[in-house]
This record gives sequence, structure tokens and C-alpha cells, in this order.
Amino acid sequence: MLFAWVAAEQIGFPVPAIPLLLAAGALAGAGKLNLGLVIGTAVLASILSDVAWYEVGRRKGMKVLNLLCRMSLEPDSCVRRTEDVFTRHGARSLLVAKFVPGLTTAAPPLAGIFRMRRSRFVFFDAAGAAIWAGAFAGLGWLFSDRLERLAVQAARLGTWVLVILLTSLAAYVLWKYIHRQRFLRRLRIARITPEELKEKLDAGEDVMIVDLRHSMDFDTEPHVIPGALRLGADELEGRHNEIPRDRDIILYCT
Repeated sequence: MLFAWVAAEQIGFPVPAIPLLLAAGALAGAGKLNLGLVIGTAVLASILSDVAWYEVGRRKGMKVLNLLCRMSLEPDSCVRRTEDVFTRHGARSLLVAKFVPGLTTAAPPLAGIFRMRRSRFVFFDAAGAAIWAGAFAGLGWLFSDRLERLAVQAARLGTWVLVILLTSLAAYVLWKYIHRQRFLRRLRIARITPEELKEKLDAGEDVMIVDLRHSMDFDTEPHVIPGALRLGADELEGRHNEIPRDRDIILYCT
């Protein structure tokens, strides 16, 4: 059960494995499971799922990351945030990826997109999985008595515990959804489609186009709209004087 649950979470299904790791650690603390076997099982399930995503990322490129981020609660910032973390820390980001929501599933295909050596990926990914599984299973083992008492109290409350947990999760997802819709409504006012931009260019309109794509996106698909200024988002402050103020400015990114 632990193997299947961890593998499902790492593949991308919304089934958090941390509660199960804590429970397995608590059972190990009570002498009903072997702690080393618990950690080893979680690490093996994690590696198999991550290697599969690594190979998909290596073969399919940025399309995989875009697809994964569309399934997240914050799809508009997911790609940029994931790329920034991986670009800044490289293979070391795999050591903590499983502790960061969104990064745990996105990091393996990104390693494949980045053409990280397979052996290097497996080493750092296995180390990160061992740290992650060991931390939560270890906490369960350390506080097994307290967790057992909590389990007894939860059993007394019965279905109310499940109702409270599901209600809290639904409220959080709803809040994220409303927040994102408000953001998109504000953004839509100043947004045009690629087809509308093409019409402006064909009509000879004098517009300034700025390519704000992340360097990884550009390296994957090094095509630029004719006449566009290539500019990283982190360069805006230093190079803003290159952008004229006497015409419409159109920005595009991932």
C-alpha cells in the first residue's frame, strides 16, 4: 500500500503520501513494521516514478512541464517558479524538491529537459527521496505514542474528522480558484491573442514586442517573433530604457 501510494503521488495524483509515511513510521515505532523497509519502499517507489518522468521530459521537452503546471493550483506561476529553482540550484534542488509543493512532480521532467546525466539524476533523486521519506517516517517513529493517541481520538470522532479535513481542503482549493480568476480578469483587459498580434504585424502597425521567456524556454525553442526584443524578466529594471514609450508594447512569455 505504501509503495502504491507514494508512486501515485510522485506520478502526479492528488494523494498526499506524508500522512501514510507518518503512520508507517508510527507502526515501526510500535514494532509492527521495519523502519528501514518503510523508507526503502518509499524511496524505490519514488525513484521509479521520477525516472519515468525524467525520460518523458527528456523526449518531450517543455510541453510536459506546461502540462503538469496546468494541473497545479497556481498554473500561471508554476512554470516560472519551477524553472527558476532548477536553474539556480541545479541537481541540488532534487534534494529538497519533495518538500516543495508543485516541485516534487515537476523537477524530474525538468531534469530530463535540462539534459542532466541519467546517473547524476538518479543519485540526487534517490538522496532526496531518502531524506524526504526518512524525515517523515522518522517523525512517525519518534512520536509513535502521541500519534497512536491521536488516532484513537480521531476514531472516537468518527466521520467528523474526515468531514473537517475534506471541508478544509475544499475551502483552500476554492480560495485559490477565486484568487486566480480575479487575477485573470484583470489580466484579460490588457491581453491579446497571437492571431490579433499577427493581424497588427500584417497591417504594418508600429508595435514594440518584448520576448520575456525564461532562458530555458528560449533554449528549448529558440524562435523569436520578428522584431521582438529579447529580454529576461530579471533584466527589465536595468534595460527598461531600450523599450520605447511612444507606441503600444506587447509582452510575451511562456
